[in-house]
Amino acid sequence: MADRTIPYAAFNFIVELNGGRDANSLIGGFSEVTGLTTEFTMAEYRNGNEKLNRVRKLPGVYKVGDVTLKRGVINSQDYWDWIAQTRAMGHVSKREVVITLRDEAGSPVQKWTLSGVTPMKYTGPQLNSKGGTDVAIEELVLSAEDINFEALA
Repeated sequence: MADRTIPYAAFNFIVELNGGRDANSLIGGFSEVTGLTTEFTMAEYRNGNEKLNRVRKLPGVYKVGDVTLKRGVINSQDYWDWIAQTRAMGHVSKREVVITLRDEAGSPVQKWTLSGVTPMKYTGPQLNSKGGTDVAIEELVLSAEDINFEALA
């Protein structure tokens, strides 16, 4: 593994929503990805013959946080196709989503792979004629069953 001491910039990343029309195509440029989390439920346990009066904490079930994607509105119906597929077919519409962080040269350095992903919430852009220079932003919240991390550099 490389001995990098400078943190990577947070703005250079790629999001792949596999399972679309073309599984290898990128769908728009995302401006923000949040919610890459995992959390354990801790089970408290105490043996009856423990010398110390305290509990042991054992990791139990884990869960993955909801991931939010934000992007400028583009001429694409991919979000809606996935939402319609989820409405009609339920769990069959689950996909794999890969978020890849890149370095200054554009090379992939870290990757988060979400599996069992379905759209959970869509929020359209706030349309307002007063903000003449604002970009129309849409938001998609994803529900994931699992998350895995891989260091690539």
